[in-house]
Amino acid sequence: MTTGISKIHPEMTDAFSALDTDQQLALLWFIYKEVGKSITPAAPGASTASPTIAEGLFKQVAEMSHEEQLQIQRDLVERKNSLISREYGALSDTTKLLFWYLLAQGMDRTEIIPMPADYQLEEGATQCMTQLQALDHSEQISVLRNLVANMGADPETSAHDEATGL
Repeated sequence: MTTGISKIHPEMTDAFSALDTDQQLALLWFIYKEVGKSITPAAPGASTASPTIAEGLFKQVAEMSHEEQLQIQRDLVERKNSLISREYGALSDTTKLLFWYLLAQGMDRTEIIPMPADYQLEEGATQCMTQLQALDHSEQISVLRNLVANMGADPETSAHDEATGL
């Protein structure tokens, strides 16, 4: 479910979507680390966010093994039809942003599989990061919201998956 926010800087969303799954995940982490100070007040305090729902979904992921946590994140990026992906897909775009913020905080605390210390972004992801950093705060938040809005499986439009029964 998306809330129909206007797509600001669609070229950045397209560039992000063109990255492979792990580069998208890495870029979200690097964005949190580099511009997280400006994102922090926006995600949890946004009027349309549902903190209880985002925290509940986060807790489901946190209870899994690190390998399962990574797979869940990959499934979200790849829009796989799984229960958590559907739960995520039903969230408002701002709540989705809050969920990723909670995941990043969990990575800091190693509750969620941490980013390898020596991980390097590829050129395309580095360009996305540079473009995002050049934007003002409100544009950064809007672009980030757009990046996470299309992830997950929309429970209303996802085709039936024989393997999962969903």
